[in-house]
Amino acid sequence: MTSLNRRFAMKALAAAATLASVHGAANARTANGQAPRILIVVSSHDRKGKDLVAGFWFPELTHPAKVFAEAGIAFDIASPQGGMPPFDGFDLKDEGNSWFWIQPTLRNQLAHSLKLADVDPTRYDAVMLVGGHGPMWDFARNSRLHTVVRSVYERGGIVSAVCHGPAGLLGLKLSDGTPLIAGRKLTAFTNEEEVSRQYDKLIPFELETALRAENAAFEEALIFQSRVVVDGRLITGQNPASAKPFGEAVVAALKALPA
Repeated sequence: MTSLNRRFAMKALAAAATLASVHGAANARTANGQAPRILIVVSSHDRKGKDLVAGFWFPELTHPAKVFAEAGIAFDIASPQGGMPPFDGFDLKDEGNSWFWIQPTLRNQLAHSLKLADVDPTRYDAVMLVGGHGPMWDFARNSRLHTVVRSVYERGGIVSAVCHGPAGLLGLKLSDGTPLIAGRKLTAFTNEEEVSRQYDKLIPFELETALRAENAAFEEALIFQSRVVVDGRLITGQNPASAKPFGEAVVAALKALPA
């Protein structure tokens, strides 16, 4: 290929990439014409038991993030402590993980996660709480996380959580005192799934039991099978197998937001 042809090819590729990006962003616009933005929250808690990493489960970040990116939806990553959060489930044979990890901008975004206390929730149309066992410690009863989630929800946004992420919804009340999850359909990592991996010996409480105790209408698939539950603007996924369809449900909900 001549130098001139290479230049034409590069320009064509750049134009195609720009067109694809614009097309994706257009498709992702909410009903009021604004491009949506998602706040992804991951755990900062690094240990379960004596020698096991807690933190967040890597594919539960990367699979939804890939869905968001392909839909042209921007996202930020935050954590309770900010900075580089601990994580488990890192396997570059996983398509979502490898997609995320080969992109320096995304690695940098994760390494410099926003501190939750510094987040302005009014910038976001959706909040997503990522699972992994860390949330069982630093999402549960976290008043700052509750403030962020409440703000997004009460402005008409989407609240979503996958696997152990719903720990961040426990005890969360709206401004009028109404519990967010009471009477609402949702799912999360089940007691049976905890026992099957002997995680029940490591966690501070059983998430399914706690959600049911707050009168959530808990739904579940067979152990480690995908399950996504949509109840209005509350979207939850059961486990890692649910991560991609969970992300797709969040995108669909954002597109359906009223003007």
